[in-house]
Amino acid sequence: MRLIPLLLGLALPLQSLSAATPDAAALYRQHCQSCHGENRFGGAGPALLPESLERLKPAEARRTIRDGRPASQMAAFGDRLDDAQLDALVAYLYQPSATPPTWSEADIRASHRILRAPDSLPAKPQHGADPLNLFVVVEAGNHQVNILDGDRFDVLARFPSHFALHGGPKFSPEGRFVYFAARDGWITLYDLHSLSTVAEVRAGLNTRNLAVSNDGRWVLVGNYLPGNLVVLDARDLTPVKVIPALGADGSASRVSAVYTAPPRDSFVVALKDVNEAWELSYAGTPDFQPRRIAARDRLDDFSFTPDYRYLLATSRAAKGGQVIDLDAGRAVADIPLPGMPHLGSGIYWKRQGEWVFATPNISQGLISVLDIKTWKLIKEIPTDGPGFFMRSHKDSPYAWTDVFFGPNNDRVHLIDKQTLEIAHTLRPMPGKNAAHVEFTQDGRYALLSVWDSEGALIVYNARTLEEIKRLPMNKPSGKYNVGNKIEFAEGTSH
Repeated sequence: MRLIPLLLGLALPLQSLSAATPDAAALYRQHCQSCHGENRFGGAGPALLPESLERLKPAEARRTIRDGRPASQMAAFGDRLDDAQLDALVAYLYQPSATPPTWSEADIRASHRILRAPDSLPAKPQHGADPLNLFVVVEAGNHQVNILDGDRFDVLARFPSHFALHGGPKFSPEGRFVYFAARDGWITLYDLHSLSTVAEVRAGLNTRNLAVSNDGRWVLVGNYLPGNLVVLDARDLTPVKVIPALGADGSASRVSAVYTAPPRDSFVVALKDVNEAWELSYAGTPDFQPRRIAARDRLDDFSFTPDYRYLLATSRAAKGGQVIDLDAGRAVADIPLPGMPHLGSGIYWKRQGEWVFATPNISQGLISVLDIKTWKLIKEIPTDGPGFFMRSHKDSPYAWTDVFFGPNNDRVHLIDKQTLEIAHTLRPMPGKNAAHVEFTQDGRYALLSVWDSEGALIVYNARTLEEIKRLPMNKPSGKYNVGNKIEFAEGTSH
């Protein structure tokens, strides 16, 4: 029990953690089990396992238990648990479960539920907004999703999400349906015509992200726990196949990332614990057998080149990244970059008629710009601190990048895409973390998030930088434009 003060970061005297220490397992059974499951695998509430809580600090978990969570079923327990009981319960949740976590294909199928029959959905949008200029805005602070009209910037619908949406929502090829992956494994299919939920299924206990095939037939889910891929029917999320993430030598792995490569009619998968990338074709009648590509290091995330031939993948051993040739089926180059480049959030644009790739860095204050013909560094652009997201639009002269980490995280830099110099620095809400810019489909407006419980979604004129509108929100972690996403538009992410 001496680990409890260290884990929580609380200044508790060790003598207080004596024989009178509360029975945390009993507290869990009494107050938590009915919603979160006997083995903490989740139920009506999310899984409460170390793997599921890795992005939630123990102090935040303690606050949630004490105060509850607005607009959710999570009640406040501060009136029935004292400080010692709260501390013991939080420490218990961050310990591995006594029962090893499992989630079988039978469990997946049992969780599947259709909430609205697909043949009952309307043929046309039931709202007056442009369906290709809608935004899906994830409000992480209270686990809500907003559907935003990208012309008037009015919220058309708002509904609760599962715990900790991750990896960004993905869309069907025509933009009608949106697919959400939550950290606790729940996959949700939502109809943007009727603004209603169609189906849900729990594909795992700890999910990384998902991808949708460019023919609209399949959804592929990548899981950390258990380490596997799950294929779903995109029409109603019916489970189709479970693929264990096993290396060529039989070693088990988590799945780092899954994305679709439209020109290749395939999914591409990064593995977290073995030196492999996988390509799974979905052309014709697919069997979803992975084509194994040897990597030089384990992969965390990646970006495609504009022609979808190469992956630029984060690689610790390569001290920056590695380039994988999907046609040749092998790694062809290392990219020696300092710090920890966030290649999965990098973007491309044309400079002097040639494609360049730029990536933020989550451990150093710089942007690295690469020539993608030679993989050589063109320039390092100093910033006011490490960043996480970088975005642009083909009609924008600027690449917008945040300063996500450190004392200057209220700043956003606008980099001139031709001179590679910082042209402007914005401070939308001084003292509050500013991050993640996305553009309207036509590129006229840029939407920026202020990640704070009393934050906002701020709309800028993308050329004049005039603030157009400010919508108060609780940690609006990301926003995603339908048209840009289904076109895999230059300057945005997969």
